[in-house]
Amino acid sequence: MTSAASVEGRERILRLFLGLRLPDEALDAVERWQRDQLERMRVVPREHLHVTLAFLGGRPDSELPAIVEALRGAAAAVPGEIRLTPARYRETRAVAMLVCEDEGGRAGILAADLHGRLEALGVYRREARPWLPHLTVGRFRQRAGLRPDLANMGTYVLVPSGASAYLSRLQRGGAQYEILETVALGGS
Repeated sequence: MTSAASVEGRERILRLFLGLRLPDEALDAVERWQRDQLERMRVVPREHLHVTLAFLGGRPDSELPAIVEALRGAAAAVPGEIRLTPARYRETRAVAMLVCEDEGGRAGILAADLHGRLEALGVYRREARPWLPHLTVGRFRQRAGLRPDLANMGTYVLVPSGASAYLSRLQRGGAQYEILETVALGGS
């Protein structure tokens, strides 16, 4: 039996999301914090840490070039450096996250612009709740109820190194991410 992706005439469906990549220094700080503060959960590995801009879900592979072009356009239009500061810890029913303060609102400007471009392409529908700049740092089956200290993060500022289109593959041990393409922010 052949998979749908290999049948001639059928498009391959990609599970896509767009996000901000973090430089090594930021990843080092988050990794230290995870090791020191998070227990009773599966921490998100370093190579999967990002700030999600938009989750697109399953999209035909033929749409990828236009999606990346929308990301490139929105990223190039960012008015200055994006600076995110971990401000508080938050848990949902399945994930632990660091919610970030968006200095100057530039990440929010990028997200809004990107959402508009993706909606114009017909590949995205904006969520009812406002976009929240955050970094998913752990996952669990039952809410952990932790109250970790952010003090050892200090006043660390996460300055994204670029924006990327990610492929998400669901596997038994959790999703695996692959960066398909990275674009520069604000002409950097």
